[in-house]
Amino acid sequence: MVSRIRVRIAVVLCLAFLLGCGGPSLGPPPESEVRVVREELHGVTVEDPYRWLEDGESAESEAWINAQASYTRDYLDGLQHRQAIRDRMAEILASGSISTPDEAGGRYFYSRRDGGQDQPVVYMREGLHGEDVALLDPNEMSSDGTTTVDWYVPSKDGKMLAYGKSTEGTETSTMYILEIDTARTLDDVFPKVRFANPQWLRDGSGFYYSRPVDVESIGPGEELYNRRVYLHELGRSFEDDPEVFGDGLEKAHIPDGMLSDDERYLLLDTFLGWGRNHIYVRDVSSGRQTTIAEDGESSYFGEIVGNTLYLLTNSEAPRYRVVAVDLRRPDRANWTTVIPEGDAVIEFASIAGDRLFVGRMRDAHSELHSYALDGSDERQVQLPGLGTVEGFTSKQTSDEAFFSFSTFVQAPTIFRIEVGGTQPEAWQAVSSPVQADDFEVRQVFYESTDGTRVPMFLIAKTGTPADGTVPGMLYGYGGFNIALTPSYSTWIFPWIEAGHVLAIANLRGGSEYGEEWHRAGMLANKQNVFDDFIAAGEHLKAEAIVDPDRLVIHGRSNGGLLVGAALTQRPELWMAAVSGVPLLDMLRYDQFRMAKLWVSEYGTAENAEDFQWLRAYSPYHNVREGIAYPATLIYTADSDSRVDPMHARKMVARLQAADAGEAPILLRYERSAGHGRGKPLYKIADEWADIWSFLFAQI
Repeated sequence: MVSRIRVRIAVVLCLAFLLGCGGPSLGPPPESEVRVVREELHGVTVEDPYRWLEDGESAESEAWINAQASYTRDYLDGLQHRQAIRDRMAEILASGSISTPDEAGGRYFYSRRDGGQDQPVVYMREGLHGEDVALLDPNEMSSDGTTTVDWYVPSKDGKMLAYGKSTEGTETSTMYILEIDTARTLDDVFPKVRFANPQWLRDGSGFYYSRPVDVESIGPGEELYNRRVYLHELGRSFEDDPEVFGDGLEKAHIPDGMLSDDERYLLLDTFLGWGRNHIYVRDVSSGRQTTIAEDGESSYFGEIVGNTLYLLTNSEAPRYRVVAVDLRRPDRANWTTVIPEGDAVIEFASIAGDRLFVGRMRDAHSELHSYALDGSDERQVQLPGLGTVEGFTSKQTSDEAFFSFSTFVQAPTIFRIEVGGTQPEAWQAVSSPVQADDFEVRQVFYESTDGTRVPMFLIAKTGTPADGTVPGMLYGYGGFNIALTPSYSTWIFPWIEAGHVLAIANLRGGSEYGEEWHRAGMLANKQNVFDDFIAAGEHLKAEAIVDPDRLVIHGRSNGGLLVGAALTQRPELWMAAVSGVPLLDMLRYDQFRMAKLWVSEYGTAENAEDFQWLRAYSPYHNVREGIAYPATLIYTADSDSRVDPMHARKMVARLQAADAGEAPILLRYERSAGHGRGKPLYKIADEWADIWSFLFAQI
């Protein structure tokens, strides 16, 4: 049945198109004072007219932010179809969410958000099909819905639950310990740990975990700096916990530990950057530490069974392979390949009982196989279509595993599979107010500027004409070894339900084709990502997939950088652009919050060679005077602990000053919110209502 809200949207949008409604008229934007700062970087004079906006807490910046926010709200709130879009977004978001369960002591722990709840609730289920008990309900922890449970880890016997809680989207977790049967929260509290990854001891007396060395001295977004691995005993102050691993590490290198099931070994790894880490094994009883891999160029993900370490690695295998390392003879010369590299990328390898489950990505969609632990007896798990497997959970001591499966238009279902099986069974599903059969998803391939073949998904209502008359949105990311695969995306429906095309391009920089694809879009190769995106836009127009005069673009975070580069390099190609929580000043990005962690992906202007490519594409530094830029909405959040909102502030000021056109250039500035994680439902609905109503007004 078509809801009244969907009918209302269709009517409003049709009227807007017929009447040529482009949104309310806007006067000139608030004035942004120019205070040029000049500096010499590697022999080049760089001018920065709005550096004063980097200080978001100064009185003058506050006044500027408030003026911009008022200017933006006057425009967005004047869009007549905004409320209808918000109602539809709220309806779709009410489909809820669910995580895969984690079994401990016969209890199943998982999180679920139902209906209009702002945040997911953590549940415990006694037995596979028992009754659910709500353990942690963040909706009752704050009046504004901005408190969230970031993560949780049960003890092995299922009697304790370590969890991280944060507020206002900061992701700055404080860790607490819940004694489940008594519902008592212990006195053990760990501030500013972000994700501590507690590794419980079998007797429940404590755990290994990671945290910053000095929690008092770290600033916003710096919880991943200067970390070490510690051993905590329940009842002891975290300040007295002995350090186990990490002494001498660089500030931005992140150590972590994973305890083997028999508690004989502690697997230790140090994150060096996306696609690179070092890995060690510590004998718990003797304290002897063995180096497994320290090449600094590859990535390693491991799991120990007895004396064997199973490693998923891209060393000598850009699309990954699984190797077995005998910990009694750990030299690389003794490693044996269990699952060789193939033509599809191995995304994960997880042991359940006596089977090794391997998830692959082929042309940006999932496959799932299982093997004996020696790599023999391959079995393909039957998936319900072309989509994405996520959240695979399993245990060496269990005869079952769980995973989530979804597509762009089909809500997630949690599947359970027995260790020796190939036919998974549905364990629990998310209901959805949309019918997947109303839409079609197809994959096309196009050539980038240098001839590279790039895949792209096209999503539209069934029967949408491909005659160059339909508005289109192009979305991308292209970085950090992250793939855009067909997983359920509530945000897309107002756009495609209106009869428009959504294109999602699988740009270089992601993991779609392994580490070579990633490296082809990072550091000195970053321009490849922007070229791929621009070529996608040109393909959509040339093949009459979209109306050439009504193509808009959107991206978030690293994707916000992508939109900024596309906007400044090819402004005439797009009718409108939306850049979310973006990096835009690439000469100074690594001086703010947690961004030093990204130097391995982007480089740093402190290095003369890196400076050359960063300066060449940095969106903030490539805004040109006298260009009629497309309508632009840049949105950011005050509590973003990942990307500092100074990027958005400075870019909007510069675009507004340089623009020679009449299209709106707006800053949406969110208070009490962060990068996106933990955002309450009503704020998500508001955000997307603003984005979609802005774009509908332009097309």
